[in-house]
Amino acid sequence: QVQLVESGGGLVQAGGSLRLSCAASESTSSMTFMRWYRQPPGKRREVVAAIGSGGGTHYAPSVKGRFTISRDNAKNTVYLQMNSLKPEDTAVYYCKAARGLGDYWGQGTQVTVSS
Repeated sequence: QVQLVESGGGLVQAGGSLRLSCAASESTSSMTFMRWYRQPPGKRREVVAAIGSGGGTHYAPSVKGRFTISRDNAKNTVYLQMNSLKPEDTAVYYCKAARGLGDYWGQGTQVTVSS
């Protein structure tokens, strides 16, 4: 069972930046994909960014050009650098790891962007 722990959330003004971290209990190099999701208040959870084992990245149109996903396999950690934050980025952000037939979720971290 892979354990994931997110951190780095908080309150920031519009236009500001935050970096989220997702620390895994097992080697991230063994994960097929690692993804960041978010769930705004009263809305469905949506995928924000993904990074494959080969380093390829994918982004939701709403964050492309502002967010960057990266992974440090030596630290078993995946990051989400968020720049030019907007109030609509307010959400609980979750990390998810995919390995084999399993999907593993973290507990989430709150990001609040004030206008």
